[in-house]
Amino acid sequence: MNRTRFVLGLFLMLAVTLPSLRAQDKPKPDAKVPYATLKAQITITENEGEKKVVSLPYTFFLKAGGLGESWSTATWAKLRMGSRVPVYVGKDNGMQYIDVGTNIDSRALPVDESRFDVFINLERSWVEGDVLVPVERASSGAPEAHSTQFREPVIRQFKTELTLTMRDGQTIQSTLATDPLSGKVLAITVNLTVVK
Repeated sequence: MNRTRFVLGLFLMLAVTLPSLRAQDKPKPDAKVPYATLKAQITITENEGEKKVVSLPYTFFLKAGGLGESWSTATWAKLRMGSRVPVYVGKDNGMQYIDVGTNIDSRALPVDESRFDVFINLERSWVEGDVLVPVERASSGAPEAHSTQFREPVIRQFKTELTLTMRDGQTIQSTLATDPLSGKVLAITVNLTVVK
C-alpha cells in the first residue's frame, strides 16, 4: 500500500512538472527579432591643400539584421558607378578598356538597441592627367614610316575596408589618405540614419 502511494505520488509529481519544463523550452511568440532599415551616405572628398577639388556623395539603404545574427547572414547593399576608359596596351593588343569609378559594398548588424556595426568595402579609381607613350607604326618599307605618340591616361586607385560602430544620425570621418604622387588628400565621411 505504501509502495502504491509512493509510485502514485511520484507519477503525479512528474505529471505536474513536465509541462512546465516543456513550456520553458518553447520560444515566446512575441519575442521578435528587430530589423531596421538604415540610410547610409558616404561622401568622398579630395583636397589639394586647403582647396576642395572633388566632393562625391553616394546614398544607399541597408537592411540591418536582428540582434544575434552573424555577418554571414547579413544582407549586402552594393553600389557601382563608373565608366570604361580605353587604354593602349601595345601594338599587338591595341586598346583595352578598364573600369574606373566607385564600388561600394556594405552591410550592417545591430550592436544593441541604438547602435549598429556598419561594414564598408570601398574602391575608387579615377583618370587623372595623361602621359605621352611612343607608338611604332607598322613597317611598310616606306622611308616616311616613323613612330608617333599616344596620350595614355594615369589611373589612380584608392581602397579601404572598415567596420564602424554608429548610432542614428551620427557622422564619422572614417578615413584620411594622402596620394603619394599628387599630394592630394582623400577623405571618407559616413553618415547613418535609421529610417522610421
